[in-house]
Amino acid sequence: MRVFCCGLVVGVVLTGLRRCFQEFGSMKKLYVGNIPYTTTEEDLRNLFGQHGTVHSVNVIMDRETGRARGFAFVEMDEEEANAATEALNGTDFGGRSLKVNEARQREERPRRQRRSW
Repeated sequence: MRVFCCGLVVGVVLTGLRRCFQEFGSMKKLYVGNIPYTTTEEDLRNLFGQHGTVHSVNVIMDRETGRARGFAFVEMDEEEANAATEALNGTDFGGRSLKVNEARQREERPRRQRRSW
């Protein structure tokens, strides 16, 4: 990875980011809980895609087992995300009742100290 320290490059990147934000409008990240452990990103993209354009899906995986941990995050345009939340919260998906709401910022947690044996 290369890092450029030039005002021109930084200006171009910031301009590009502004254009992307204006093009997509206001985005909202949704928390999707109580999903089956077999759920894939494509499953959620198809489910939420019925309510609008899905910009990203991130199914959270367990590091040790490699299977889904039972929750995910979906990014959509704000109005479409609100519609998806209303429509999908509490609905049955794979035999489980989905919990869909706006994602909160991750809380700051103290770092765990490693043991030195």
